[in-house]
Amino acid sequence: MRQDKPGVLLVNLGTPDAPTTPAVKRYLKQFLSDSRVVDTPRWLWWPILNGAILPVRSPRVAKLYASVWMDEGSPLLVYSQRQRDALAARLTMPVELGMSYGNPGLKTAIDKLMAQGITRLIVLPLYPQFSCSTVAAVWDGITQVFAGYRCLPSVQFIRDYAEHPMYIAALKASVERSFAKHGTPDLLVMSFHGIPQRFADEGDDYPQRCHDTRDALMAALGLTSQNVMLTFQSRFGREPWLTPYTDETMRSLPAKGIKHVQIMSPGFSADCLETLEEISEQNREFFLRAGGTRFAYIPALNDDELHIEMMADLVNSQN
Repeated sequence: MRQDKPGVLLVNLGTPDAPTTPAVKRYLKQFLSDSRVVDTPRWLWWPILNGAILPVRSPRVAKLYASVWMDEGSPLLVYSQRQRDALAARLTMPVELGMSYGNPGLKTAIDKLMAQGITRLIVLPLYPQFSCSTVAAVWDGITQVFAGYRCLPSVQFIRDYAEHPMYIAALKASVERSFAKHGTPDLLVMSFHGIPQRFADEGDDYPQRCHDTRDALMAALGLTSQNVMLTFQSRFGREPWLTPYTDETMRSLPAKGIKHVQIMSPGFSADCLETLEEISEQNREFFLRAGGTRFAYIPALNDDELHIEMMADLVNSQN
């Protein structure tokens, strides 16, 4: 009889190995070569990527990474490893961390799990809201790894958890801590990573999943749309992305009488360049320069106990 031995694969996006131009260039090349992320035809995209984008963006992005780098390494990797360790301590099955891009890669993580004799793989992409550009890329990456295996485990794939009660409870607690520390703001902004509007038009339900999270959190906090605003950050390229844009919103709010803002990025399970630098630094500056007076960034859930408990519940629900 075939034994049932489950193992857990936690997956996040990835990060450069170092805050240097060569390391960032390697990482960005892998990331921006994925057709799930950029679906421009290869014959058109490849010369643009290698001839213009990588040479120009890599040095600039490396400086940004250097500004948020921790003693232990990249924030995303540090927090993701803490999540893995904390989750493994709560479960009775092996847990490994893999990244879609960079190190540790998906193959490294899966090979470790398979070497431990697992027969059932529980995949938990750490993206609360599904998108074809993130969660589907994990699916693609896993199938590529298993193309080299003779014997496959059964696979249980957790699509997302945008409305999971324990996820919402963890977000609620983080907001309440911030309000207690900084006072109740004029507006709570929930900034999610953007995607091209075209992706949504073609069927990606990511925008709806972001709104589902916003609605659930508003209900939990007892707030209304007058108190909470949803925006989208980190757009790239020239085509329209989901709106409203976070940076443009930050510049416009003070003129509308919004002087105290607190902002969170619920789509990021771990703090990273897009939260620590883009939101906490760049958008703070946009808001204050436009006339705002108080700005506070609410950290990602990272290895918060409630967050880890939610992960454990998601995994255990697969048994």
